Amino acid sequence: MPAEPATIITAMAKQPAPRECRPCTGCCDGWLQIRVNGVAVYPGRPCPHSTGSGCNDYANRPVDPCVHFLCGWRMDNSPLPDWMKPNNSKVIVLFNQSTWRGLPVDVAVPVGKRIPPRALKWLQQFAENNNRMLLYSEQIVENGVYTKQQEVSAYGPPEFQQEMAERAARGEKPI
Repeated sequence: MPAEPATIITAMAKQPAPRECRPCTGCCDGWLQIRVNGVAVYPGRPCPHSTGSGCNDYANRPVDPCVHFLCGWRMDNSPLPDWMKPNNSKVIVLFNQSTWRGLPVDVAVPVGKRIPPRALKWLQQFAENNNRMLLYSEQIVENGVYTKQQEVSAYGPPEFQQEMAERAARGEKPI
């Protein structure tokens, strides 16, 4: 039996409007290290199509990584509050990037040198309240220039922090 029109309208009304990227270009500006049409994008070297407030070839942007990428703020039913849009909060959140002992591991990358205290505190509380692990990074700057390197920190139980530190000491990626 089909749903009543009022039920359908009510269900549609409860769906939040999709969040839009613009004017945020955090992922395009190199804070996430990606390749766009073969061009390396990293801190200090933004995508050649980034205008700083959008994409100059949005209609023809590549499927991977551009079309497929969805930051944690834009994903459906994102738990991130509105103020956590990356251009405002200065952090790009990537949910469920891995698991550790069956628990989800989220990754937070700064839009700039480091994640501001307010955003980091929110992410740590979210991780703690929802039984999630958190890896967050700080960009390494040498001689006033961003490098491709990041210092990664772990938030979670001591065992998680120790295992991530041991991986880093061996030169392995944390996840």
